Amino acid sequence: MLADPGRPLDALRTELDCGGGEFERALEELHALGLLRTTTATASGLAAVSIDTAVRRLLADSDRRFTALLGEARHAHEQVEHLHRHYLPLRAAAAHELVRGPDRVAALLEDAARAARTEALSLRPGQDQSESGLAEKLARERIALAHRVALRTIYPAAALHQAAVLAHVQALTAAGASIRVAHTLPLWLIVVDSHLAVLPAPGEPPGSAAVVVRDPAVVSVVRELFEHFWAASWVPPELLGRTAPDDRHREVLRLLAAGLTDQAIGRKLEISDRTVRRLVADLTAALGAQSRFQAGVHAARLGWI
Repeated sequence: MLADPGRPLDALRTELDCGGGEFERALEELHALGLLRTTTATASGLAAVSIDTAVRRLLADSDRRFTALLGEARHAHEQVEHLHRHYLPLRAAAAHELVRGPDRVAALLEDAARAARTEALSLRPGQDQSESGLAEKLARERIALAHRVALRTIYPAAALHQAAVLAHVQALTAAGASIRVAHTLPLWLIVVDSHLAVLPAPGEPPGSAAVVVRDPAVVSVVRELFEHFWAASWVPPELLGRTAPDDRHREVLRLLAAGLTDQAIGRKLEISDRTVRRLVADLTAALGAQSRFQAGVHAARLGWI
């Protein structure tokens, strides 16, 4: 459609030898990914969008959503600080509580792990990465996992370069946790069962104090912030046993990223369309991707292309 914008969809369906349902699903996926847009300039009412343009729009939309969520999180922080300064001394049972001291923070986190029943979500930038600190975290998180809690955690990708941290997340994964990584994380946070959030205390050294939030509206904002980063994070290859692709698979990845169809890739590499489809299926499975487009994004993050 990029090469011949005016080509009728029926002709394209015939050339690709696609059934009606398969062809419609492909159009829907392309439209959802921003690779097709509606227009009055073509007979089909659709126009193709280049991958570069779609990626730029996708990243721009993601940046806008993240900026809005981060603004809400900053506002929540300001509210927490204001409530602590003006109201917490008057009400011990307020919806926000400041916990000071590493031992009290550790006890708070253990209590949260024991109380968890459905899910425990966390971002983990700049945490204690000592052997004893990681052992304490693992013990707490195993408590939650023993209750069959869905535990999802995001670490900075660079942290896994440390052998102790990598061994820690491998142990968590073996215990049933879902671990992902991201390039950067804005703050440390924990959300338990959608009714409790734990955040770093403003102006306090890391690990020395925490703010416990029980206000449903604030907890909801913190949870949305976590979900934003979860959607943009990925499972590190160290946890999947992935190996870098061979030359044939890497070349297919490169051509996919360039926007070539299976037929064009087959002609370029002098292999059959069936072989191309098999190689693409191998790559999407290895990358844990749901589509060719997502496979390209994951491959780029892993440095495979």
